[in-house]
Amino acid sequence: MNINYLFNFLGLLLFSSIVLAHPGHTNHEFMGFSHGFLHPFTGFDHLMAMLAIGLWAAQQQGKTRLAIPVTFVAAMLVGGLLGIYFNTTLPFIENAIAVSVLALGLFVALAIRLPLFFSIGITALFAINHGYAHGIEIPTLDNPIGFALGFVLATTLLHGLGYGLAYFMPTRFAALTRILGVFSVGAGLWLLTT
Repeated sequence: MNINYLFNFLGLLLFSSIVLAHPGHTNHEFMGFSHGFLHPFTGFDHLMAMLAIGLWAAQQQGKTRLAIPVTFVAAMLVGGLLGIYFNTTLPFIENAIAVSVLALGLFVALAIRLPLFFSIGITALFAINHGYAHGIEIPTLDNPIGFALGFVLATTLLHGLGYGLAYFMPTRFAALTRILGVFSVGAGLWLLTT
């Protein structure tokens, strides 16, 4: 791995902007797979939602544990396709994404368990908004398939990180998962008011 890529990646984590999933910032050195992979790490709203999905999934039981992250990735791809083919910005997409960060944080903080059907529906709704926000920029890239593959891989890794934090945490530290949920609620409120 080129050391410059490592420093660029660390810089993106330290100095990420809130909304990088939208047109106007596609003239990056990283196009295609690399750009898609780094993208979820550079938008605070997307980063928080993807971690929260993993945390929330780990709090579930049975099929719901796997259904939540799988649904998110699949629905995000659908949202991305909608963004590519409709190529218009929905008027409240940023608010919808902020609400997803807030709601997912609330689900984690309260360890909410919903029936499988409702969990899948809510997850899909949130993911379509996230995917749509990214899809409106994909047509401007040289390698949209590479971008999508990188984005899906990074999303899956972030879900896995959230899941691992919640699932493998010793019982005496289980409250930390709920604290991370409260942090996500605060992040969602901040995103809605800025």
